Amino acid sequence: MKKDIGFNICKKEILAVQDALELLKGKWKIQIIGTLIYYEEARFSEIEKMIGEITPKMLSKELKELEINQIVKRTEFDTPVSVKYELTTQGKSCKTLIVALYEWGSQHKQKIIDDYPLS
Repeated sequence: MKKDIGFNICKKEILAVQDALELLKGKWKIQIIGTLIYYEEARFSEIEKMIGEITPKMLSKELKELEINQIVKRTEFDTPVSVKYELTTQGKSCKTLIVALYEWGSQHKQKIIDDYPLS
């Protein structure tokens, strides 16, 4: 009985992690979120320039998915005709996660370099 309860709690927690990874998966979403964390708001062309290698079609697709998932807010202006993007409150809450991933990734990369020197 105790094992069943523990298993269900674990399964529920794993599903929450899988949901988060599903939302953030792909080559560009974390970079888009990171850009908007740093710059707070940006136009489409600014995001495209900051990221560099992303195509306009892919940036548009990723921004739409982030908007659907309430991570990014899109605001249109009439004069001049332009659109800006910024993180929602939910999107801003990703900052802790992004920083933690950066720190872990940096430490892990350094450990691999230290453990397996190229020379």
